[in-house]
Amino acid sequence: MQTIHRPTDRTVERTKSKQNSWRGSEKLWLDAAYEMLVESGVESVKVMPLAKQLKLSRTSFYWHFKSREALLDALVDRWQEKNTGNLVAQTERYAETITEAMLNLFDCWIEPQLFDSAMDFAIRNWAHQSADLNKILQQADQKRVAAIRAMFLRFEFDQERAEAHALTVYYTQVGYISMLVAESVQARLARMPTYVKIYTSQYPTDSEIARFMARNQNLTEP
Repeated sequence: MQTIHRPTDRTVERTKSKQNSWRGSEKLWLDAAYEMLVESGVESVKVMPLAKQLKLSRTSFYWHFKSREALLDALVDRWQEKNTGNLVAQTERYAETITEAMLNLFDCWIEPQLFDSAMDFAIRNWAHQSADLNKILQQADQKRVAAIRAMFLRFEFDQERAEAHALTVYYTQVGYISMLVAESVQARLARMPTYVKIYTSQYPTDSEIARFMARNQNLTEP
């Protein structure tokens, strides 16, 4: 009887590594596509330029994505999961006051790992050219506004006031994104307590401000 030699874990890993050296990985292709999208718009996200940039063959792209359209769908999924998903999660974080809840949401405007403003801008530009994406964008905007409205409702704002506050908060931030406002993190952090006052009619406590500044301090360090 012939002995069957099963591959060891190390052999499997070497094989995968060798394959990835000429195929790349799904994340590698997606990250490169993301960079092209935010830097040059959706028209630039094409298989051949990506392959050239990554120094991989065009054929290797199709190990990971069926088509360019599948890659673009994956970019939209990444945007949905990161920006909309994280924004909603931040509005649902524990808070004892509406001012603390607002500062939780403001983490999105400071921390790029929570909310990618560059990608939101790129998606909005792309949506001008795609009716399907524009519909997805509108649904995402509605979901975000609904989450912010629900945050205000938790703190006993009536429906009308919660709606007005939510729209003011969200439309202001979309304005920041659309206008490509350039300011230092330090400058924006310094304004946050006053923004909270404007959006909630209440000023955050010293301890709430201190906690907010502490968790975002690493972003202000050189």
